[in-house]
Amino acid sequence: MKEVEIPSVEQLEKELDREKYRARYNRVLRSTVYTLIVVAAVAVLVATIWLPVLQIYGSSMTPTLDEGDIVVSLKGADFEPGDLIAFYMGNKILVKRCIAGPGEWVNIDKDGNVYVDGQMLDEPYLTEKTYGDCNIQFPYQVPDNRYFCLGDHRATSVDSRNSTIGCVAEEQIVGKIVFRVWPLSGFGTLE
Repeated sequence: MKEVEIPSVEQLEKELDREKYRARYNRVLRSTVYTLIVVAAVAVLVATIWLPVLQIYGSSMTPTLDEGDIVVSLKGADFEPGDLIAFYMGNKILVKRCIAGPGEWVNIDKDGNVYVDGQMLDEPYLTEKTYGDCNIQFPYQVPDNRYFCLGDHRATSVDSRNSTIGCVAEEQIVGKIVFRVWPLSGFGTLE
């Protein structure tokens, strides 16, 4: 017959401590994973509902925004001339600068100067002015619940000057671009 060895009190205490540590470790790990899941869900909810995060594609907003920039937009904001806005166009999201709101008259001369209700806009964000791709008649009155938007790189931007895009309806708008998060060299608010 084989002899069974009975553990000592010290061995039993060590084993009990090891089991308590394992149970505590599992509890902390489970709690950490649950916390991370909740934080991620809240972040996704906030990003989807209030602060959509967008990546810029194309060159229509240079020099203000470059391809690859990552920006944060604010839903439900009031839009004023000069604000950067993101909006749905088909299955894409475009970013342009709001120039005029509902009921305002827009005119663009052949040199690319933009006038809203007869006042020439001061546009320090432009590197060059141009008439660009335009197939609408000026002066043009912005329809109700719509916004007239232009890209900052007017030579290449297809925007409200062209009937392909036209004026942006309120229901198309994703939000006002308020912050650049990438690249880090451009981190900060946008104007």
